[in-house]
Amino acid sequence: MSTTTMKAVRLHAFGGPEVLRYEDAPKPTLKPGEVLVRVHAAGINPPDWYLRDGYSSLPADWRPPVPLPAIPGSDLSGVVEAVAPDVRGFAVGDAVFGMVRFPSFGDSAAYAEYVAAPASDLAHKPAGIDHATAAAAPMALLTAWQFLVELGHGAPNPFQARPHQPVPLAGRTVLVNGAAGGVGHLALQLAKWQGARVIAVASGGHEGFLRDIGADEFIDYTKDRPETLARDVDVVLDTVGGPAAGRFLATLKPGGALYPVYPLGFDGADAERAGYIVSAAQVRSNGAQLAQAARLLEDGTVRVAIDSRFPLADARLAHERAARGHLRGKIVLIAREDA
Repeated sequence: MSTTTMKAVRLHAFGGPEVLRYEDAPKPTLKPGEVLVRVHAAGINPPDWYLRDGYSSLPADWRPPVPLPAIPGSDLSGVVEAVAPDVRGFAVGDAVFGMVRFPSFGDSAAYAEYVAAPASDLAHKPAGIDHATAAAAPMALLTAWQFLVELGHGAPNPFQARPHQPVPLAGRTVLVNGAAGGVGHLALQLAKWQGARVIAVASGGHEGFLRDIGADEFIDYTKDRPETLARDVDVVLDTVGGPAAGRFLATLKPGGALYPVYPLGFDGADAERAGYIVSAAQVRSNGAQLAQAARLLEDGTVRVAIDSRFPLADARLAHERAARGHLRGKIVLIAREDA
């Protein structure tokens, strides 16, 4: 095996899933503060296909420069192969997982056999779950955590002038739209852990799954409009978001909160003037929060659903699966057979 090259998925041009190429790439080298991880599995997230198509869905002034060729991916689970001299808390042989460098972009990313990751982005993998499950968790779990439990950082908020501040959930009613998806099914479980009553909105085929992980009430959006059925809700987490997010204001109690995970296209100013809270956040890498959440994964309080698994070499097929939608949980790329 070469000590300077590895296999990775890269794109040399922007476009559809067909631009993803499994090929030789330079193996990353460690910088101060970093850990070299041999990747066992990588999770797939929407920002991966935003990158792949050149961020065409974002406003022009929001599109970061991406030098090509580029490796996509932020979520990974694997084993530490080397540690920079200034890093504490990790050692060679440790199993780790994390969301690497998000929302920034670097030259070492998750769709690869090796990643040089900032140690602050990583946590020890829970022993009770495999690498595929751990790789599926970070971005979705941190998104749900930072929206519903604790923001955990002071970085400027690109969506609003003020920081996002989660409201206490104990004893309250939370509606999760898109509850079967990656963020949704983890948000449902975190809300239950926090003591909330949860209404799950998804298509009918997911009802049994969502009730099994804690949903108190289920609304099949293919049969009923949730904004006409749900009432007296304290918090709505709309994992779909976008221009239609405002329809959920009708479900809220006076003073209730609407959290669109994807807020672009929705102007909540009128809702805020009417006394509602409308707030969004951009998820950020946070190894310390993942370490807290890892305890919930370890004891089964939070379970991660995997929609499908693909070999790393078949990243194109994985992105095609994502494009078809209606996911139950997360899609995972397998870099090693023991994942």
